[in-house]
Amino acid sequence: MNNPRTFRMLACLAAVVVLAACGPGAGADAGSASSTPKQGGDVTFLIDSLGDTWIPNNSAISSFQGHIWGHLTDKLVYVDEKGEVSPWIAESWDQNDTATEFTLHLRDGVTFSDRTPLDAAAVVANLDIWAKGDPARGINPIGLFPKTYDHAEAVDATTVKVFFKAPTLGFIPTLGYHGSILISPKSIALPAEEQADLAKDIGSGPFVVASWKEGDSVVLKKRADYDWAPAALEHNGPAYLDSITYKIVAEPSVRTAAVQSGQADVAYNPSPQELQSFSDQGFTTATPRYLGFVNGYAINTKVAPFDDVKVRQALQHGIDRDEIISTVYTKDWLAPESLFQSNVPGATDHSKDFAYDASQANQLLDEAGWAKGADGIRTKDGKQLELTLYSNPYLATSKSVDELVAQQLEKVGFKVNIQSFDVVTYGERVKVGSPSVAAYEVTRSFIDAGTVAGVLTDANKGENWFGLGQSDQKLVQLATGVASAKSVDERAPILDELQGYVLQQGYFVPLTQIVQRIYLQSPRLHGVTYNGIAYANYYTAWLS
Repeated sequence: MNNPRTFRMLACLAAVVVLAACGPGAGADAGSASSTPKQGGDVTFLIDSLGDTWIPNNSAISSFQGHIWGHLTDKLVYVDEKGEVSPWIAESWDQNDTATEFTLHLRDGVTFSDRTPLDAAAVVANLDIWAKGDPARGINPIGLFPKTYDHAEAVDATTVKVFFKAPTLGFIPTLGYHGSILISPKSIALPAEEQADLAKDIGSGPFVVASWKEGDSVVLKKRADYDWAPAALEHNGPAYLDSITYKIVAEPSVRTAAVQSGQADVAYNPSPQELQSFSDQGFTTATPRYLGFVNGYAINTKVAPFDDVKVRQALQHGIDRDEIISTVYTKDWLAPESLFQSNVPGATDHSKDFAYDASQANQLLDEAGWAKGADGIRTKDGKQLELTLYSNPYLATSKSVDELVAQQLEKVGFKVNIQSFDVVTYGERVKVGSPSVAAYEVTRSFIDAGTVAGVLTDANKGENWFGLGQSDQKLVQLATGVASAKSVDERAPILDELQGYVLQQGYFVPLTQIVQRIYLQSPRLHGVTYNGIAYANYYTAWLS
């Protein structure tokens, strides 16, 4: 890996006991911090997985791989944690009155790391692959990219016109989504099996690939001529750090022990319950919230008995979210108010529609004909009221939450099973629309609420999360109204009604506002920023 510090760290990762003996403790590592960033240094980031493919379109939505893509690539716009959009590679933009045509004015002089220009032709190539993918090559479209996309044209080297089949108010914010990464047209044109070689995926970001080993590690090194970061980050020129090493370490306790002993700088996804202890020891912890859906279950209405609205509503009211937060999480987590995070522009409070009420849940199940047996489990027509929860491997706390939800639902008569898979197996078996999956845990981020219409039904090639097709015409009408609004003011009341309707019908069952990405970091690491989808950005980071 051409990195002596990495070799030293790997030697120390054999066991926690050995780790504790390697190198100085946190106090000795901290150094004397100042407010002036320093050049140089290598950061080691310990992560639980790096996903199963590096094909950009197919991997960019991964909670793990997004860390690497965020340093290898740029985006057209920058979106912060409040959902505010600011220029990046697109210096400015215009739209027509109906939000069906947009003009992007690009920054001049930007190049990919192979020195080819990131110009209008390159942007058009990226927009096309994001929107359409290339099924013949096994390349997927980007999730939540507007389904209304028609085409884009390069007007000149720094101007792109983008055309939509219908009003698409959320287009500009979605350019800051973590899937909307700008890749060299040369890489886009490669066969999928070559795109799966990370070293061949050329971006324009502040770091480039130094080395990588499948299933083990990725080492990034600073790009010396980088000079087009978003103004929002308040830093020009190359990154301060020399390199970032992402190393897979599956066991959370080993990851955190490595940071405590000074052998690594960042541990991803430590236990929430340990954060206060780490903070008390002088380490930095971060729990940034992202823009998107709250953590919850999308219910497949094609799977009985969840085709019955009363059963879905009983599920809504049988879950105690306050107990989940007080038991599994800490004060950094918030109770949900809707199916969206409360920091999403346009999110409104509908917590009454899914408030915990065991009496109401029992009444709904009684009305639906499910009778409690001597063992407390309800039955109907000789079948038990059964639900299988599939713990989400992208969320470290998912299994603990599922175990608590199971206890709560069993009190009102559900028999709850829990199954856990690794990332690859989960992706293969637990899919939206699967006839055997009644509840799919969702932690999907998005940048603009207008894009969510693309997941609720199958209208306009939507993802059809709830298995409804277009059978619920009110949902289709509301989703279409949100997607086709020409202004934020026009969209707001429709978006409010949509949130209430989805929750009242029990199509989506919120659990908590999501903090999917949790960080424990060395006190000697400074200047880390977090964007609207909660990824840590080390372009501005430096070591003391």
